[in-house]
Amino acid sequence: MAIQVQLLMHTPEPEKVAAAAARLCYSASSIDRLLDLGVEQRDALLAKILSLGHYSVLEHVSFTFGIEGISRACSHQLVRHRLASYSQQSQRYVSHEKRFDAVIPATIAEKPELLERYQTLLEESHQVYRELLEAGIPAEDARFVLPNAAETKLVMTMNARELLHFFELRCCRRAQWEIRAMATEMLRLCRQAAPVIFAQGGPGCLNGTCPEGPMTCGAIQDVRREFSELE
Repeated sequence: MAIQVQLLMHTPEPEKVAAAAARLCYSASSIDRLLDLGVEQRDALLAKILSLGHYSVLEHVSFTFGIEGISRACSHQLVRHRLASYSQQSQRYVSHEKRFDAVIPATIAEKPELLERYQTLLEESHQVYRELLEAGIPAEDARFVLPNAAETKLVMTMNARELLHFFELRCCRRAQWEIRAMATEMLRLCRQAAPVIFAQGGPGCLNGTCPEGPMTCGAIQDVRREFSELE
């Protein structure tokens, strides 16, 4: 299965909420007048606070994604982003007795002999897993033979500030290909929901020099073009 990302839910009128929080910080407006902003005023205020780096107002806005078709290798990277909430399909309670799906990296798929060995290993893992279950071993112990390639699915919630940080790291070409593809699709969905907030979202090189230093991919202009055309 190809990676699938859906934006399940987000804070209603996310940019209106963030602008209201910013307005509180920068004006004498009373609470009951915070939301009284026209679209042009709102967008201008958001653009200003983003240029000033006042990202705390973005923490009032959250986005919830449904993600599937990624490997356990990918989800292990994902949960390192601590300022988020995760609900992941359990290998303890969800049995893969019939078959577990697995991700096949393109670098392996393009080499027939290695692909055959890879698929044989997956089949052996599945066979041992099934034998363990049939012998009465609980799924929580049988799952120890499942590989990092095993597909998983999850629901993840992040606030807008953390998402911008996440995109800086995971949309970078030096990020692992799987999490980069997932992050890029998440960004595309976020730009649709909150275009001002995420207008400059993407790898760190979009808004300055490459933060990877000597480890740079060396293709900054190509990367900037890629994310300027992201719709």
